[in-house]
Amino acid sequence: MTAAASFQHEGKLYDHIAPEVADWGIFKLHDDRENFVKELEETSYSRLLEEHGGNLNELLSKTLFSEQLRTKEEPWKVDPPKERQYWKKLAKMLATRSLDEDEVTTADKAARNILGKVVHRYADEIVGHFKIPTFKFARRFLTFFFGRLLNAADGRSFRSLFSKRIQLEERLLVRGYIEEVRELSQRGTVVFVPTHFSNLDSILIGYAMDKVAGLPAVSFGAGLNLYNTGYTAYFMNRLGAYRVDRRKRNPIYMTTLKTMSRLIIQHGVPCLFFPGGTRSRSGTLETKLKLGLLGTAVEAQRHNYQAGKDDKIFIVPVILSYPFVLEAQFLIEQHLIKEGQERYIKAKDSFHSLRSILKFIWGVFSKGNKITISLGRPMDVLGNRVEADGKSYSKNGSRVRTRDYFRDQFGQINKDYQRESEYTRMLGNHIVKRYHADGIVLPSHVVSHAAFAMLEKTFPANDLYALLRLPAEDFYFDLAGLYSVVGQLRDRLLLMANEDGAKLDPVLYESPEEIVRSGIEALGNFHIDKPLRFDKEDRIVSDSFAMLHYYHNRLSTFYLKRHINWPVKLVRDERVEDAFFQHLEADDFTD
Repeated sequence: MTAAASFQHEGKLYDHIAPEVADWGIFKLHDDRENFVKELEETSYSRLLEEHGGNLNELLSKTLFSEQLRTKEEPWKVDPPKERQYWKKLAKMLATRSLDEDEVTTADKAARNILGKVVHRYADEIVGHFKIPTFKFARRFLTFFFGRLLNAADGRSFRSLFSKRIQLEERLLVRGYIEEVRELSQRGTVVFVPTHFSNLDSILIGYAMDKVAGLPAVSFGAGLNLYNTGYTAYFMNRLGAYRVDRRKRNPIYMTTLKTMSRLIIQHGVPCLFFPGGTRSRSGTLETKLKLGLLGTAVEAQRHNYQAGKDDKIFIVPVILSYPFVLEAQFLIEQHLIKEGQERYIKAKDSFHSLRSILKFIWGVFSKGNKITISLGRPMDVLGNRVEADGKSYSKNGSRVRTRDYFRDQFGQINKDYQRESEYTRMLGNHIVKRYHADGIVLPSHVVSHAAFAMLEKTFPANDLYALLRLPAEDFYFDLAGLYSVVGQLRDRLLLMANEDGAKLDPVLYESPEEIVRSGIEALGNFHIDKPLRFDKEDRIVSDSFAMLHYYHNRLSTFYLKRHINWPVKLVRDERVEDAFFQHLEADDFTD
């Protein structure tokens, strides 16, 4: 069976490949935390001397200054007590050492001593803990939480919210190259590289890998800000997450953090990090990845080969397909304000009655929401396709030996940071390609993309920000026109699916009418201001063009609009055009 043919669409629960938590790599690593922290210190220290050994004083001066500034301007509750005094003390120690010619050796020893103290502080802060009782409690709690959120019960009554008839695999769908990933997890170290849309992502993926796909827990980075609150800090500090403080951007901290990522992989612990960095504010799939942590997988593979190990590292893209995103309104507002600046005028806040809010909450819990997590085609650290037996193959199907990519002209495995940087760039490009090829396209993606395309076609002379200023309540979408556009987008996606360019939800193989019905139902059952909905007269309307734009963006990098055969019948209320020209006149007067 080929890799393409093994893409799993059905939802099912898998037996766990390692039922005993004590056998997991993440537990073994943290069970020996003291030695691991020491290894992290020594490795980071050596790397820093390698890169900055000739100019330690400048490195330390900039680091200590930035840390004093951080503790003054951005203090957090999670920070250690008297932290500001600590960094001032180190700065004073550095400043009191003379750099006269006769004392260069003494000054260098002092700088190295201070560097060791800083690295120790960072290493101990970054490395977390993993406690089996806490993990098992979190597993039970998340089963309840996601069961309620995704309505694993039948959703017909309030009592159903607390029904024990849970069929979570029907609502939390794990699809893709599941069998291959399960096999590879027993042959090497798997690094999951997901898309990032919501704060739920890391918890959702970790839970789904454990309970649905039957894989051991992964190590992942968690923002130190999450440790500011008691309950969150308690759990995050005991579930194997390593702490990431985004306030710290100095080279010593970044080197220690990257070394942490590399050592975790070298220890055989499956891990997860978001190569896109932060959540997608616009709702688009990531196309430009941050390569820092991704490069640690390439380095870890080279270190394994240098140590004489054959252990391979496997990269698995993970694509989340939400019919809705919890923070969508907040994210798209941030994106539009940043990109549009003065051109974007935030819509007035809608007033929502207690009844509408309760109805909204009930809609979340009582309707059959589904979230799809797709495991993309596994690859090695160079982006080559990997089969379940761990062997790599090039694009033309020939066998590839990954080890050979790390040899020098004499056939020896050697360190070459410039070469590895190029490999990382290549890997990033392959990951982006698989995001598009292996992510599940949902009906809600297609319908929102089609509807916003119709809005753009209705007002072709207007840019995005002019469109968003239009009163959404005065516009309705022609149903026949929407069916036509959805059908054309669906046909194009079917062609892409046949060429391994996309994966489609089963509903997209049905009629445009069913796609529209299913898509609008999914978009409308979460947000109070709905991106699309049917009004009382069965017309399709939008409560928020900004929200519609957010969901439309999920398919924007597929460039589907060029394949729409315009014109189709477009119907609009004439009041929209009048309102639009009023906005134009107001803008002209302001200018």
